[in-house]
Amino acid sequence: MGISGITSVPGILAGHYTDKDNKTGCTVILCPEGAVCGADVRGAAPGTRETDLLRPENTVQMVHAVLLTGGSAYGLDAAGGVMKYLEERGIGYQTPAGVVPIVPAAVLYDLDNGNPKIRPGTAEGYKACLNASDGELAQGSVGAGTGATVGKILGAQGSMPGGIGCASVELPGGVFVAAVMAVNALGDICDGESIIAGAKRDGQFIHTCRFMLTHDFNAQQGTNTTIGVVATNAWLDKAQAARLASAAHDGLARAVVPAHTVYDGDTIFALSAGELQANQVALQAAAAHVTRLAVINAVKEAKK
Repeated sequence: MGISGITSVPGILAGHYTDKDNKTGCTVILCPEGAVCGADVRGAAPGTRETDLLRPENTVQMVHAVLLTGGSAYGLDAAGGVMKYLEERGIGYQTPAGVVPIVPAAVLYDLDNGNPKIRPGTAEGYKACLNASDGELAQGSVGAGTGATVGKILGAQGSMPGGIGCASVELPGGVFVAAVMAVNALGDICDGESIIAGAKRDGQFIHTCRFMLTHDFNAQQGTNTTIGVVATNAWLDKAQAARLASAAHDGLARAVVPAHTVYDGDTIFALSAGELQANQVALQAAAAHVTRLAVINAVKEAKK
């Protein structure tokens, strides 16, 4: 297929809206035919929409898009633009009065990296949809990752650019598992034992976990978050999709150190957009693998 990101999964489209001047943006993952969706919110400072609907016992089975956005809680307004785009095309949950698109969303905090009064809204969410395609999704300082930063234990002065990254893997039988992650973490980003982005002092990585164990510190609660989507063309029910999102967090924790803190709102959605059969353990291992790679790719591609 030649595509290594989230759109390697058949039926998935993705697009960005990027505001480089104000250092914010949003990213939409479209599922025009609908997709089963689960979610796992691990961070203690999340900003989300429609996550209750995704619980396995609740009625609606399909979603039609997932939005990842900057702008903190203000950025949730961009989901209205995604709904507008889908409604115009007759895509959504069928009701007697017409379609209602189902658009879960998660936000990250980028207000102190650009203009805090400019954040994604309805128009920007709509534009991200207009930019969506089945082609390769750009990575780095674009979309929801435009204003992202990482390694913030010392404040903005010691941080480095975060970003948005993608990765995918093909399993036997034509099953794809892919991830897109917007990385705006308090912690460091690690590739194995090596820190590749994080908090620095005098040009040297301070090793955030080590610093936390040996120093008093005052991090800003709720001003960080890694958010993302894993997708597959294997068939999953809602409970299995939620478990896939949970497994993806293992990959996040391998790359973001520390992850899931009280200062982060780490949230991952999982989409099942196909009918293929696959081993559940293999799917979960693949989800963790591509999530880790997507986090690493986000900071590698970000503008330094």
